Amino acid sequence: MKLPAIACLPLVLAASMCAASPPAGDGALLDESMAPSDPRAGWHFHLDPPRAQRARMAPRPPQAAGDAHDALARFRQLQKEVEERRALAVIAPTEANVRRYMELEAKVVGNASLFADVAQRIAWAHPELDPATQGRPVNATALEVFEQARLRERAGVLSQVAKEHVLMFFFRGDCGYCHAMAPVLDAFRRRHGIRLVPISMDGGTLAAFPEARSDNGAVRALKVQQVPALFLAQPYTGRIVPVGFGVLSEAQLSERIVTLFEGRDGQNAPRPVFWTAQH
Repeated sequence: MKLPAIACLPLVLAASMCAASPPAGDGALLDESMAPSDPRAGWHFHLDPPRAQRARMAPRPPQAAGDAHDALARFRQLQKEVEERRALAVIAPTEANVRRYMELEAKVVGNASLFADVAQRIAWAHPELDPATQGRPVNATALEVFEQARLRERAGVLSQVAKEHVLMFFFRGDCGYCHAMAPVLDAFRRRHGIRLVPISMDGGTLAAFPEARSDNGAVRALKVQQVPALFLAQPYTGRIVPVGFGVLSEAQLSERIVTLFEGRDGQNAPRPVFWTAQH
């Protein structure tokens, strides 16, 4: 029985491939020496070009849109154009002028939005670049954990401060702010076990500190001109630094005292005032 011509096509192709293939024993291999027209390669094979030719044909990395100098020049030109269009729109607010400025502004905002999106994706993939993982968190749950850890840390530092420091509180009996500050200081020194030395500048007293000391020259030595005034002193070295003036909360007191204590040996630490009782 004769097969239709279309049915014979696979057999013809298979036979042609077998005929074009080299004998199994002649060791002929497909390599770069074979030309595309070499009958040993067969019609269905595609040989890679020689290495030298492949090197010339290899795609080159795309060129940068411009080096840093060109980018900076374009940025400055864009800034200048935005300023010029805005100035013209303000001075001559015609519909055409305002529209030209708004069109350019929309383009700039779009680029800025794209930049922000790219930066955000990079930050997600690189935690060392993500502001959300640095410093004070913004997430409510993480913020609660951060605050609790910070409170424990501050409490530890304040316990160290209390071992060798005292707080010097300058006040006046006729100062309403001093009366408001006194119970805050009293609660703070009880909570952290730090000694407090209240000093009256006018001989007056406060309900929280009925046995305050009178000034013996400290006001002049420390140049206290405003009350309430609070200083952190280290008696055995005579080192005294201002903590703050006016009414402060316990949280503010903790923050400032810890900052002063931790930065006492740093270059940016407040310059100390040396004063002793005999002065």
